[in-house]
Amino acid sequence: MPLAEHLRELRNRLAKAVLAIVVVAIVAAFYSEQLMEFLSAPVPTCEAGIQQSSGGNCAIVSFNTLMAPFSVTIKVSLMAGVVISSPVWLYQLWAFVAPGLHKNEKKYTYAFVSAAVPLFVAGAALAYVILPVSIKVLISLTPDGSSNILGLDDVLDFTVRMVLIFGLAFELPLLLIMLNMVGMVTGRRMAGWWRGVVMGVFVFGAVATPTTDPVGMLALSGPIIVLYFVAVLFSLINDKRRQRRNPDAELDDDEASQLDLTPEGVGEVESVTTPRALPGQKTGSEVRPANGYEDVT
Repeated sequence: MPLAEHLRELRNRLAKAVLAIVVVAIVAAFYSEQLMEFLSAPVPTCEAGIQQSSGGNCAIVSFNTLMAPFSVTIKVSLMAGVVISSPVWLYQLWAFVAPGLHKNEKKYTYAFVSAAVPLFVAGAALAYVILPVSIKVLISLTPDGSSNILGLDDVLDFTVRMVLIFGLAFELPLLLIMLNMVGMVTGRRMAGWWRGVVMGVFVFGAVATPTTDPVGMLALSGPIIVLYFVAVLFSLINDKRRQRRNPDAELDDDEASQLDLTPEGVGEVESVTTPRALPGQKTGSEVRPANGYEDVT
């Protein structure tokens, strides 16, 4: 298609994706209260009032500004619209890109999406499981005589950040596998990186998690390291499979592959097919070259 047709196709795909997000967000607005309760559930709330929160035993979640209820409702609804309608807008993105992909590229894309979704869900679920522990560690630092009054907007931002960071971090091993599948990095080279990767993952877990406590760092770093070694093992197996299919894989860079130097008889070649004379060439019993030409041309 010409450029104008591609732009028109992109506009239509984006319009359908935005429409799906808006429709789901409108529906989610009617259940915004339940969504807020679900996202703020990891925070230990004070059942007996503000007196119970002294010393960091629990926290009181409330709205701090006049516009906070409206802004939080919009934020929660849009977030639910993006997440729940993800199959629709991901399909629109795929429908726009797929016509330009080869068959093997489509196969790799299917495998990538099939593995990426469970990994992201697993990371998000792990973040939601450890959130209560992390929040208890943070509010336990409150000195005696002080109370924790948390804004619901801040609690939701904290929860969403944790879920997104854990979900995206779980995609790192899949990215390494895809780089190995396209031949950009080998499993042996990935295995040689393990010291730096382990150190980098722990630093990333300490910096990326908003909890800044060792519980969140270990909960994020541990599974990523395990998935990294799984990716290394998969890459090593894939490299061996690729070498078995390549007859020249064992050769060095300065070593030539074996050639078939068996000579062929001239008579055997002539007996297969005898070229005819071209116009203007000598024929009959006169001697002419076997290739049908009288000179070097």
